[in-house]
Amino acid sequence: MRSKITLKELAKLLNVSVSTVSKALNDSSEISPKTVQRVKELAALHNYRPNPTAVNLKRNRTGNIAVIVPNISNTFFAKVLGGIETEARKLGFQVITYISNESLKLEQQITELVSNGLVDGLLISVSEETQKEANFEHLHRLSEYEIPIVLFDRINIDIELDKVGVNDKASIYDAVKFLHSKNLKNIGLVSALGDIGLGKLRIQGYLDACNDLNLPVSKDYTIASTDISLVKKKLKKLLKEEKVEAIIALDYLSTLLSSRIIQESGLKIPDDIKMIGYVTEDFAPLLWPSISYVDQHPSKIGEKASTLLIDRINKVQNKATEKAIINTEFVHLDSTRF
Repeated sequence: MRSKITLKELAKLLNVSVSTVSKALNDSSEISPKTVQRVKELAALHNYRPNPTAVNLKRNRTGNIAVIVPNISNTFFAKVLGGIETEARKLGFQVITYISNESLKLEQQITELVSNGLVDGLLISVSEETQKEANFEHLHRLSEYEIPIVLFDRINIDIELDKVGVNDKASIYDAVKFLHSKNLKNIGLVSALGDIGLGKLRIQGYLDACNDLNLPVSKDYTIASTDISLVKKKLKKLLKEEKVEAIIALDYLSTLLSSRIIQESGLKIPDDIKMIGYVTEDFAPLLWPSISYVDQHPSKIGEKASTLLIDRINKVQNKATEKAIINTEFVHLDSTRF
């Protein structure tokens, strides 16, 4: 296997200066077309590739972007990461991924690490604890260092940064509206996200729809907690005591839990009760019965977040922050069959 050739070795073979070779490879107008052709032909013959570290040092950048995700417990963030990675590579950047495990302290430690010149920009979905504490000082500090930041997915926070997310409130509003159009009135809601951030927005979408459509709203029908055992207990009680016609689950965990509790309660989906959940396209068809779901297009979220961040790094965006909203899509499977 032929070893890598250096710029200096190319220059020696061509009997020209290193500067001439470098300029020719970058199509400088200072170099004659004939010399440019000679240099590029020899470079191709020897499979020459520029040293990315040297190129980035020259441009005063690392060629890396950091991504902080709050957890890897479901496939949503894996899909987002896939979109980020694909788009970043297209644009010439490498991705360094960190997991905050829903911890503010760990998130702060990671941002401190990346502030030391390790990356050119940061993509982050903030942790649950960060949202609860409303502590964004570490993000403000990165901004002061002029490190570009783009928030994704969990964007319902009061901070002036670029954001990429979905129309959370509208997606649940539309789900309720669809079920109501099929003459269903007793519609329950289950969330393992609690009542902050995305959970709060989705719950508000449910409440707004119930109010606009004159549907009965009871606290028993709205189950929201990060305590899974409590969610399980309340849902079992609701299904036992009320004639629930449909359940909307607001996240991956509550979707799996609701499907199981419904069937453990002796009810059949969709014959006795309809269900809409939040799962990915890869997973929903594998459940039995398959669960209709709100598709958040996580790969598109990742791609858009990457593009927006790298535009910031390359300074092609104007100074105003951007909020990009990806439209969700309602996908019908067995659980909403009428």
